[in-house]
Amino acid sequence: MWTPNVNTFFQIFLKNFKTRKTDDFSATRNSLCVTIEAVRKFTTKRRKTSVLSKKSKAIGFIIMSAFGFAMMAAFIRLAGDLPFTQKTFFRNLVAVAVAAVVLCREKVGFKWEKGNLPLLIIRATCGTLGIFCNYYAIDHLVLADANILNKMSPFFAIIFSLILLKERASVFQYAAVLAAFGSSMLIIKPGFSSATFPAIIGLLGGMGAGAAYTCVRALSRKGEKSARIVFFFSMFSTLVCVPFMITDYHPMTWGQFFCLIGAGASAALGQFGVTLAYANAPAKEISVFDYTQVIFSAVLGFFLFGQLPDGWSVLGYLLICGISVAVFFYNRNLERKGQ
Repeated sequence: MWTPNVNTFFQIFLKNFKTRKTDDFSATRNSLCVTIEAVRKFTTKRRKTSVLSKKSKAIGFIIMSAFGFAMMAAFIRLAGDLPFTQKTFFRNLVAVAVAAVVLCREKVGFKWEKGNLPLLIIRATCGTLGIFCNYYAIDHLVLADANILNKMSPFFAIIFSLILLKERASVFQYAAVLAAFGSSMLIIKPGFSSATFPAIIGLLGGMGAGAAYTCVRALSRKGEKSARIVFFFSMFSTLVCVPFMITDYHPMTWGQFFCLIGAGASAALGQFGVTLAYANAPAKEISVFDYTQVIFSAVLGFFLFGQLPDGWSVLGYLLICGISVAVFFYNRNLERKGQ
């Protein structure tokens, strides 16, 4: 948060004092009052601008995250028929390396902040279970079904934020998230097959992701570095996959190997994006922008798999973009009004 320095204060003071025609004590007192009021207005304006800028960055990060995860899904699909634990291993192995490089470059230690270990473990556990469930659902459900179930994560993030962080959302924000969810259904048009167990697993994957995002925000509030959160989660998830790799490893072609490396790099981009996003703003204000992943997936599907969107899908794209813009201006107006 920005605070005025001594030079700023006295510059405003001298400017107001020199405009007075008298130099008695009354003039000095009046000039001082005017100066204090001017500094107060100036700092208030800077504070609001700073908050708005932070929220705008969070929106940019969540969109970057959506693109990264859309790329990850495309690479996972291109990798073919491999165990979901093997895909998870390579997904997070690359993220471990990227996070380690970032930590070293920023000269941030690998040791977590005091008292944050329980939250880091919860975040890593929820995130790992979320990935397992999502990949299992992708392997056993129609892809559209698995995607829509995973897109329940913003709902769970808002619910967990309300319970754990006491972050309340307005009626408009709840309605925007619901509208975005409904719009995404126009695009992916789930069939909801009778495979009940995989569907429940997919829903649990969305819950795990929502809980993980809430933990990210809680950790950021407690001063934990974003790169350290990503590193801890990625390392935890990679180590969990090692026993499965030993007992159920499937040989890969070079093409599959590079697809999984690409999935890992894209996942690292997505993970850093979502970590930075929820560190800069609460879930209720940015989670709706996560639905841009559907748009990115549609574009990638067209270029990589020759999938053409129909009229309902195009309508869904337009609705999601419109909702995102509406939420952005709604939040900006709230900040300008000082609410």
